[in-house]
Amino acid sequence: MTTSGAFVTGTDTGIGKTLVSACLVRAWAADYWKPVQTGLAEDPGDSATVAALAGLSPARVHPPVYELAAPLSPHAAAALENVTIALDDFTLPATARPLVVEGAGGLLVPLNRSAFMIDLVARLGLPVVLVARSTLGTINHTLLSLEALRARHLPIAGVVLNGPDNPGNRAAIEQFGCVPILAVLPRLNHTPDAKAVAGLAGEIGGRCPPIPPAKG
Repeated sequence: MTTSGAFVTGTDTGIGKTLVSACLVRAWAADYWKPVQTGLAEDPGDSATVAALAGLSPARVHPPVYELAAPLSPHAAAALENVTIALDDFTLPATARPLVVEGAGGLLVPLNRSAFMIDLVARLGLPVVLVARSTLGTINHTLLSLEALRARHLPIAGVVLNGPDNPGNRAAIEQFGCVPILAVLPRLNHTPDAKAVAGLAGEIGGRCPPIPPAKG
């Protein structure tokens, strides 16, 4: 079975990957998968958040391969539990729906002593939706992330900017990054809820239909 969908990553942690993932899940009527979840000592995790925001049944939320307590980088959280994250443990879950996969942190967050999140992106083969802030500093961070993806010949669906619309930053990323801006999500004045996600889903989904992976 060939899975369509996207791998959602970001230029930083706390950048809005989970909100964008929920919007894509809602727009595409997709399944959701967080392969590596850290920080479970402090909150229920992104799977529970996306399920609530996108109105998912339990069958459409695939369980993480690694669930770790500490709110740290995956390699550090795993070390605290005497666990070594292995790339060979990750395989796209079987589903007839599109699949939205959410990474942890950014592309060069370590999974173990030799592998990074970008290696997991390469293994799974889904096109990348890169989430970035819209404000000062985003051009450098976003172009560096795009360069890292292209250095490994990984498919890029586009960029989602999170925060107040900044036409200059948006134009610079499109021009120098040679990539479409799929959406600019406004900064919400409240905690995201299912109604907000439903309102944002159309813009992202309309510009970014689920795409087959680059490899089988």
